[in-house]
Amino acid sequence: MAETKLYNQDGKITCDKDILYSIVSLAAKEIKGVARLSNSLRPWYKKLFSKGDYEGVKIRFEQNGTIKVDVYVDVYIGESVPDLAFRVQENIKNNLSGMVEMKASNISVHVVDVLVDPINAGV
Repeated sequence: MAETKLYNQDGKITCDKDILYSIVSLAAKEIKGVARLSNSLRPWYKKLFSKGDYEGVKIRFEQNGTIKVDVYVDVYIGESVPDLAFRVQENIKNNLSGMVEMKASNISVHVVDVLVDPINAGV
């Protein structure tokens, strides 16, 4: 079990890494225009042995206690990519600080694919 440890004035707080992956993935999926998290950039052999349902999210821990987040998403056609990426970044930042009081030093949103929205396309 991978844990991250935070220290505050009252003591130590531990948080499982899977919780961070879950918070980030749910925060990204909440944004209108995000079709899904993408895992198409990962090689097939890494997909075979991947543990968890957090493909499309990469988290790296920094020495100063912050984290760097990379999110790989597929978006629906017709969405403004800069606006959507900004909303994803803000939602991830707010959810991390609100739920586990962690700061992200860098949140990168990578748009991997553009999909047709089946609801609006009449499919």
